[in-house]
Amino acid sequence: ESYLTKEHLDTKIDWIPSMKNLRLKDIPSFIRTTNPKDIMLNFIVRETDRAKRASAIILNTFDDLEHDVIQSMQSILPPVYSIGPLHLLAKQEIVEDSEIGRLGSNLWKEETACMDWLNTKTPNSVVYVNFGSIIVMTAKQLEEFAWGLAATGKEFLWVIRPDLVAGDVAKVSPEFLTETVDRRMLASWCPQEKVLSHPAIGGFLTHNGWNSTLESLCGGVPMVCWPFFAEQQTNCKFCCDEWEVGIEIGGDVNREEVEAVVRELMDGEKGKKMREKAEEWRRLAEKATEHEFGSSVVNFEKVVSKILLGE
Repeated sequence: ESYLTKEHLDTKIDWIPSMKNLRLKDIPSFIRTTNPKDIMLNFIVRETDRAKRASAIILNTFDDLEHDVIQSMQSILPPVYSIGPLHLLAKQEIVEDSEIGRLGSNLWKEETACMDWLNTKTPNSVVYVNFGSIIVMTAKQLEEFAWGLAATGKEFLWVIRPDLVAGDVAKVSPEFLTETVDRRMLASWCPQEKVLSHPAIGGFLTHNGWNSTLESLCGGVPMVCWPFFAEQQTNCKFCCDEWEVGIEIGGDVNREEVEAVVRELMDGEKGKKMREKAEEWRRLAEKATEHEFGSSVVNFEKVVSKILLGE
């Protein structure tokens, strides 16, 4: 499996318009397969071809974040509209306590006690850890993350789904629980948008799913990036190199590296610069969605009037 070697994954990809300094490892995992019959590869190829015949393509992003890429897409595809971040746009239109607002879109039941816990913490003091709704890891990786977090001495909110560990129930050791008893909150799921916009959150250890990445940018929160599959590697590359809000951590998790990158994120000079950059992106995301002339608001109105209503 030579295509999995570091040397091969570091192969430069320089022929995708507006996407600079890419390596093969930064390309979505479904595309890197060597099996031409791979079901996900063929699904993506088919849908990409169908996209050329669409009335419009709408993207959950905003123009300032991905302007050059959006422009390149518009040159070869039907009208492309960036209408995100959708959760910010929705806040302008949907009352949280309304029937629609209560619907939500989570795959897991939220535990809200973590918000009360965050309310007792000082600004930028808490590390938030969540690897999304479907990713699984090994028991060893869970243990390494746990002891790496413990070694930082930082307070942390860690979402551990019951099925987070492949083939087993996700659980941390009693020794870890004792070691961190005064500075951690564990939950099986949480209201992530609210967590990431809470002033106590100083950093996010994430798998770089797109929703998590966008919500972190909207909260002005820098990231430690541990991409797993799909487009997460691409999101990670842009967070670290283009948007300057992320530090990547190796796939083979070890506690020493976890401790080092979390310390850098929370206390280091690089972490400080990342936090400033994340705050810039937060302001630009709000600018795109908060008033009638915001780029995403304008694009959303175009989608409704031109595509849906045919005006």
